[in-house]
Amino acid sequence: PGEKLPSIRTVATDLGIAPNTIAKAFRQLEFRGVIEAHDRSGYTVAPQQTESRYQARGVSAEKTEVHNAVDKMEAGLFPAAFCKVTEDFLSGDPDKCNVIHADGAGTKSIVAYLWYKETGDAGVFHGIAQDSIVMNLDDLLCVGVNGRILISNTINRNALNCPGEVVSALIEGTESFLAAMRDQGVRIYSGGGETADVGDLTGTIVVDSCAVAIMNKADVIPNNIAGDLAIIGLSSTGQAVYESFENSGIGSNGLTSARHDILSHHYAENYPEAFD
Repeated sequence: PGEKLPSIRTVATDLGIAPNTIAKAFRQLEFRGVIEAHDRSGYTVAPQQTESRYQARGVSAEKTEVHNAVDKMEAGLFPAAFCKVTEDFLSGDPDKCNVIHADGAGTKSIVAYLWYKETGDAGVFHGIAQDSIVMNLDDLLCVGVNGRILISNTINRNALNCPGEVVSALIEGTESFLAAMRDQGVRIYSGGGETADVGDLTGTIVVDSCAVAIMNKADVIPNNIAGDLAIIGLSSTGQAVYESFENSGIGSNGLTSARHDILSHHYAENYPEAFD
């Protein structure tokens, strides 16, 4: 620990590799906690520590570096609100504001991919389309959005492994779920989307969504949490009036580790594109 590493240029020259490649490798080692970067003095070997499984897979559980970057940005009209709330740049109404949010289904998309490869049933992606939308709806509700919502989807896929029937199922699932939500009084509409063929970046598929709404500033929930406030929990098990079948209510966060550590090795052997 503490030993200074040769410079990026020196390593690149010695190994006959492009400096950019060495820089990327150093950044990966830094992310994993193996080395430490120092301003203007290069890199040193970091103190020995146990690397978490999340870090080893390129996943940041705390997202410290993300928060460090975001914290430097302007916080919006209600800095403590769950989503960023801005002035109404869309319609220019001084009494209104804009709320925009993005989220998606990463590992859940890959679990659906495994089901699809095993069964040939592309219909499983209907649920992924719903999940990607709900991830945004939940967060918009946390700031009090109560009007029209416009949502856009992005499908990042490997076209060799996820053909047209997968894309069709995602689009069908999106339109069907939006219609079901409108039947329940949620005024949410499709703004289209993008299907990106990024086979060099993913071996399977990832589905993301972005939602935007205009609302009255007076209706915003500013998230001013204080003492003596009540915490109310609602059961998510069973079957809601808008659901076509009963659900377990099991949350889906943490599936990245579960997929790698608990799922039968059969899937890793047969579908290596879905594993690290």
